[in-house]
Amino acid sequence: MVFKRLSIRQVLLAIILCILGHSGYAQRVELTSPNDKIKVSLFNTQEDAKGEWFLKVFYNTEIEQVEIIPQIELGLVLEDQDFASGLCFIKAEKPKLIQENYTMVLGKSHKRENEANEVHVHFKNLQGIKFDLILRAYNDGLAFSYAFPEKSDRQVVTEEKTAYTIPDSTVRWLQKFNPANEGYYRKSNYAEAQNDWAYPALFHTPDTTAWFLIHEANLMRNYAGTKLNNTADARKYALSFPDDWNGRGQGERLPKITGPWQSPWRVIIIGALEDIVASTLVEDVSKPNVLKNTEWIKPGLVSWNYWSSNHGTKDYQVVTRFGDLAATMGWRYTLLDWEWDAMGNGGNLEDALKYIHSKGVTPLMWYNSGGDHTWVGATPKDRMLTHKNRVAEFSKLKKLGVAGVKVDFFESEKQDMINYYLDILEDAAAFEMLVYFHGSLVPRGWARTYPNLMTYEAVRGAEWYNNVPDFTFEAPVHNTILPFTRNVVGSMDYTPVTFTNSQHPHLTSYGHELALGIVFESALQHMADRPDGYLELPDAAKVLLRNLPASWDAVQLLSGYPGKDVVLARRAQNNWYIGGINAEDREKKYKLSFSFIPQNASYQLTLISDGEHDKKLKTEHRVVDASTEIDIRMLRRGGFSAYLEKVD
Repeated sequence: MVFKRLSIRQVLLAIILCILGHSGYAQRVELTSPNDKIKVSLFNTQEDAKGEWFLKVFYNTEIEQVEIIPQIELGLVLEDQDFASGLCFIKAEKPKLIQENYTMVLGKSHKRENEANEVHVHFKNLQGIKFDLILRAYNDGLAFSYAFPEKSDRQVVTEEKTAYTIPDSTVRWLQKFNPANEGYYRKSNYAEAQNDWAYPALFHTPDTTAWFLIHEANLMRNYAGTKLNNTADARKYALSFPDDWNGRGQGERLPKITGPWQSPWRVIIIGALEDIVASTLVEDVSKPNVLKNTEWIKPGLVSWNYWSSNHGTKDYQVVTRFGDLAATMGWRYTLLDWEWDAMGNGGNLEDALKYIHSKGVTPLMWYNSGGDHTWVGATPKDRMLTHKNRVAEFSKLKKLGVAGVKVDFFESEKQDMINYYLDILEDAAAFEMLVYFHGSLVPRGWARTYPNLMTYEAVRGAEWYNNVPDFTFEAPVHNTILPFTRNVVGSMDYTPVTFTNSQHPHLTSYGHELALGIVFESALQHMADRPDGYLELPDAAKVLLRNLPASWDAVQLLSGYPGKDVVLARRAQNNWYIGGINAEDREKKYKLSFSFIPQNASYQLTLISDGEHDKKLKTEHRVVDASTEIDIRMLRRGGFSAYLEKVD
């Protein structure tokens, strides 16, 4: 994208022509969601073409319209072009209605229906180069992206000017950025902390009118991942590219683009807290499924030995015990984590795979992403690194009956690493291989495009009971924030439901831990405890875990507040599962209403709640309908699970 530089005289002439063309009037574009709840307006900072363009976002309550984001700055800067200041408004096309139905193999809901109003706004910069802003107002949020509509040569993007101004007194839950996205969310009412922040970021307006969650989606080969940064201005969360040090300094931090080109979508999910939890907006704006056949893609529960034995996969006896666990519990998969290439004590990899298959269980296997972008030397290190290596490895795995791969240690969101992620997904799909990314970026909607992408880590999960003593004390609050933040935007493999202890102990109750299998969504749900942790449970809890789905038809938030508690209901076909967890150091009584189930229908309820102490469970059975209410006691840091089976 090589552009001609203009003289000062030519630039001034361009400004004058832009002003004359629009009579000095600051153009204004407004777009409203189909349900009239969300409105976005486009403004110019000055009454002429020299100003910069920004958005305002409004939310309509039943009483009034409230401004929830006063300013979102817009634009891009390329190495020899400015598409932020001095943009000349050309026209805004007539808004059009987007209506879309699609089906997901996995996730929080299978059948997706969404609609939005969309408008394309056309600009030119001072050199006359066309630049578009695409706005969409959905019923549950706002999305916008940038586009260069004309063909052009490659150019470096030096800066994206997108920046969200968030007023003080807005409550916010932010996680400091790290390349593995494994931090804690911290709550604050003000912007006193200045840092790089991870996606997604959750906010609650000062008047409590609306919640909103900021994220990005449809990040593809033509860009780098971004993060939020408020170091220059505490109240302004600007998008920034990866740092040079990410990925051990490998790869270019600034993305290169070629026209025609469209940026990833900047996504703001907006509404009540239940709207945030149920939203599928990140996938709604992402590229549709590129796979012709998805019948081979099967979500499921997985037995996993690393949490209880960090070197367990080196030991054939441990591997077979976890294969037995999966068979006993009726779980589809077992994962052979790192060090499978050093297996001993009675058998090697081929022996273990043969044994696992004999039990009717399907194996998955771990791989180091390899390359100089990671400091981790664990082997096998380079088998995912190149197309040639992947084809050879997937061919071998296919013959061995391995269904998928866990690929670890990416440590960067630079453009070259985004391409690497997508290369893995595409090559895996050619061999009908499932993929799970570990030590990775947060979901950006790829599960819609590549349905063989089952889940991501990108969370500080139960593995951290192995790593640091503070997770023992942080976990109860942390667990009640994740359903409103990280797990909103895609499958999250926290590796939940652990009753025994790893290196560092639990403070959460058995009721809390059991509920995590429902509260957290992941299409490969790795059950992390040792076999005894599950086999010694009461019968009702074992039955629940044997029948627990790993993908869903609907999700509904029944109650909750980040950091305090959460009660979620998920539906799989005609049956409902309810999980509730308490973060606080006090007992709570919760009145569970079944008003969310269909009228004139009865369900057999199995309720598993906290017992006399935190290592006891209590089970109740009864028939309920939409008018039923039940009082439930949650211990401090406790929880409960419920299973509703429709009665014919």
